[in-house]
Amino acid sequence: MVRERTSKRAVQQLIEWKPSEEKQNQNITTPFAPSLLDVSLKALAENAEGIVSLELVPDNLRRRLTDMLCDMRKMNLNVLNLLLQGCPTEIRIKNCSWLTDEQFQQTFRNCQTKDLRVLQLDLCGQCMLDFAFRDALTHSSDSLSRLAIVSLRGACRLSDSGLKDLVMSARALQSINLGHCTLLTCDAINIIAESLGSNLRELYIDDCQKINAMLILPAFKKFKHLEVLSVAGIQTISDQFVSEIITVCGQSIKELDLADCLALTDCSLKTIGSNCADLCALNIANLHNLTDLGLEYLANGCKSIQKLKLCRNGFSDEAMAAFLECSGESLMELLLNNMTKVGPNTALSLAKHSRKLLSLDISWCRRITNEALGLIVDSCSSLKLLKVFGCRQITNVSLNGHSNPFVRIIGLNLTPILDHVNLLEPEEVLLRYSPLTMSQEVWNKEIC
Repeated sequence: MVRERTSKRAVQQLIEWKPSEEKQNQNITTPFAPSLLDVSLKALAENAEGIVSLELVPDNLRRRLTDMLCDMRKMNLNVLNLLLQGCPTEIRIKNCSWLTDEQFQQTFRNCQTKDLRVLQLDLCGQCMLDFAFRDALTHSSDSLSRLAIVSLRGACRLSDSGLKDLVMSARALQSINLGHCTLLTCDAINIIAESLGSNLRELYIDDCQKINAMLILPAFKKFKHLEVLSVAGIQTISDQFVSEIITVCGQSIKELDLADCLALTDCSLKTIGSNCADLCALNIANLHNLTDLGLEYLANGCKSIQKLKLCRNGFSDEAMAAFLECSGESLMELLLNNMTKVGPNTALSLAKHSRKLLSLDISWCRRITNEALGLIVDSCSSLKLLKVFGCRQITNVSLNGHSNPFVRIIGLNLTPILDHVNLLEPEEVLLRYSPLTMSQEVWNKEIC
């Protein structure tokens, strides 16, 4: 029991760690050498106006190139046309804020989409997607028959009607990302449930404030194989909602994002801990009603969590340490940003039990001392990324004195930030936890 473990840590423990003398003179801002592929992609992005074709370029490299262009604010209509040449299988653009209605219709009207599996047009706020989709789909009723993944985050002019046109034409959809689509209502969820039902694996509706959580409960009961759900920021999310959703898909759920759902209490964590034994990722950031008891429920029920976000919560140092003792061995990414009570007990448990940890964020955790930081970095040999924004108590004693040659520490003066944004990007996958499956309708067409 976590409570029993917590009591054992009531007495402050001393952390014994000494800096490595041979590392003291190293410069922590020394840049890491990029790979030849990274250098080549950067050169292409900087000279994108000279690219004449992207045919035969693998989808994963296309995605990395377009990500760079979006970061550089150099993504434009010319590159989009290159992506649409031939019969593309993936179109991924994470920032379409530059794309106008006229440009969208001009480029997509004649695009061959019969092989398209992934469509990502995030932040396409200028486009009236309702009309754009209707216009594009009039040319061919089965033009999106193979589409399995769609992301339209930030499409603030997409309505329930436009979404219906898309979903009705893409019956093979298994992942839908509609985060920050502010016009969508409960009708949108009903449409998705009626059309896709148990075929859907991933649903993101974070910050869709017009959606009333309690009114979509009947629709959610049709998502029996849902693996990823994000409802972050929806203020009508309650303990009752979590309880009923987990009752339906708790056995299949792998990732849950409940950040900023301010009405949630320990009851939700009890439900999750009791029903989601295979949970791999959980975001419960900024939930001020949670207590140490809620963390105990998680520790006792969820032993396989690999990614955990606890930012801006009030869990005690002792409870956090006890959780790590019980469930910290599988953790690969842990965010403790702005958890002001986190301190030496947490550091000791991290060092002892989280040897698989790849990324750690302890920004604004000012009870983490030089000795604690040094112990964590030296003990967690797999650690690649450490964020320490706002940790003024951290000095060169630990930054230069640790013995981990692979970790990159960011958040201090003169340390680059953007160079590490994609450091822990996973290998190219379509769905997060399952392979894509072909619907019977699409399978019949393939045979014909």
